[in-house]
Amino acid sequence: MVETRRLYYEDVYIKIFPAQVKECRKGEKGYEILLDQSAFYPEGGGQPCDLGVLGDVPVKDVQEKDGELIHYTEKPFEPGTELIGEIDWARRFDLMQQHSGEHIVSGLVHEKYGYDNVGFHMSSDVITIDFSGVLDKKQLEEIEAETNRKIWENTPVEIFYPEKEDLEQLPYRSKKELTGKIRLVRFPGADLCACCGTHVTHTGEIGMVKLLTAENFHEGVRVTMISGKRVLEYLNRIDEQNRQVSVKLSAKIGETAQAVERLQEENYRLKGQLLHLTQQLCETEAARYEGAGSVLIFHEGLDGDSVRKMADAVIEKCAGCCAVFSKNPDGSYKYAIGEKDGDLRQFTKEMNMALNGRGGGRPFFVQGSVKADEEQIRRFFER
Repeated sequence: MVETRRLYYEDVYIKIFPAQVKECRKGEKGYEILLDQSAFYPEGGGQPCDLGVLGDVPVKDVQEKDGELIHYTEKPFEPGTELIGEIDWARRFDLMQQHSGEHIVSGLVHEKYGYDNVGFHMSSDVITIDFSGVLDKKQLEEIEAETNRKIWENTPVEIFYPEKEDLEQLPYRSKKELTGKIRLVRFPGADLCACCGTHVTHTGEIGMVKLLTAENFHEGVRVTMISGKRVLEYLNRIDEQNRQVSVKLSAKIGETAQAVERLQEENYRLKGQLLHLTQQLCETEAARYEGAGSVLIFHEGLDGDSVRKMADAVIEKCAGCCAVFSKNPDGSYKYAIGEKDGDLRQFTKEMNMALNGRGGGRPFFVQGSVKADEEQIRRFFER
């Protein structure tokens, strides 16, 4: 087994380091490079691995297997090669911010409500935490506020390896029973947890935490959150969206909610008027075709519900079959066809085949659409 000195545990801010290649193996994921020392953190504990370069060769993955720290590349290195490794620092620091923010949130939830963090995932956009109990909106707001107060206190983050007898006296969080040398991470006044990940050295470097969503999950709650730079990027996106809404609604930035409410009220009123006018139109068409027998009707601008209502109304008066068609924006036609006590199943099947349509319903009433123009539809009904 190749032993690798883990530089990320000695100084989490090491970005560039010299190293010697101890071994190079050909594997399923490319070449497996083992070094005498490395600042590349491997995937583990819910935290993604570091990325970067060895020399000029990209490192596409880092894993720990059987105690070995393996760097995966697409090009090989000769054992004994001296090189310079460089991690993607922007990515690493972002992950440090996310992981450290999660510690404080999980620690405070555990302290205040006794809930455990039973699931944790760190993606490229959000962190997901599964807690063993339910938290409501007000409770989450309090946790978020307290988390940020702890961050702004800018206290040092402590990392230590207690002796076994001392460890037994410490109320630390851990998802499983641990043995051997245990690495504890303490965020003073917020969390004490067994963790092998990378973290900031002072809470102020987290910047800020924002809890985004919470939904019931199993017997607890699943919370999504972001920390650090991601909060700024999120706020900038929200601000830009709000700015665009304010322009479209001719409303001040701080008054978009009221403008949307007014728009909803106006929309509701107009829908009521449209419903009334549609009903009048259906009644007019029904009266127009009273006793006419089977009729084919084309009307512009009707939605699917209005097409159905018109066919329903005319069927009651025409004493035959009624087919109503209305053009869609893409040039196709929606339809509703009905006949009192009729059986339209075979007719609809033939129509859909002839006019490239799809749809169905009950024997006496069907709805759907056809990809044909008005002339093609009329010719089919004439036949």
